[in-house]
Amino acid sequence: MTTLSAGILLFLIMDPLGNIPFFLSLLKHVPPKRRRVVMIRELLIALGVLLGFLIGGQHILKLLQLRQESISIAGGIVLFLIGIRMVFPPPEGGIFGKPGEGEPFIVPMAIPGVAGPSAMAALLLLTNTSPGRTADWATALLLAWLATSAILLSSTYLFRWLGESVLTALERVMGMLLIALSVQMFMGGVAAFLHMQV
Repeated sequence: MTTLSAGILLFLIMDPLGNIPFFLSLLKHVPPKRRRVVMIRELLIALGVLLGFLIGGQHILKLLQLRQESISIAGGIVLFLIGIRMVFPPPEGGIFGKPGEGEPFIVPMAIPGVAGPSAMAALLLLTNTSPGRTADWATALLLAWLATSAILLSSTYLFRWLGESVLTALERVMGMLLIALSVQMFMGGVAAFLHMQV
């Protein structure tokens, strides 16, 4: 996987377009002057968590004694479930359920809004597949995070300009792409496992 394709995968997983209505509803009770500060803080926390997971991912795999095939299959299943929820969101609204009140801190904006389990699983898979390319995966993560941050920081304008129906349609398309990627990841893991058993 190239750095660009890894960045696109992480961007799709972070799902900034689908998060716009969710983030706006979370910030509804926050004073207007604080909204941008809160969003920047949450995005930086998410980046820190994901970078920590990228650097420490190999140690986690060694500690748990997990093989690459297991991570590939599990990552495919998690991405598939996230993609399904993007295409068919739950009735309570948003991928992450019903938003709370007050100023959010870490949960649910940073985790799992941006740094969700699917992003962590994808980083585990990348570091396990090519452990010597940590710098490439860090670059891919940074590019995906920058694109996600730009979209989420412009969420108010995008919501007014595109409207909820267009954002919903874009989220469905991103969900379909994510489902296709998850199926490929799952099939790759199964094929590697069967080949190893033969």
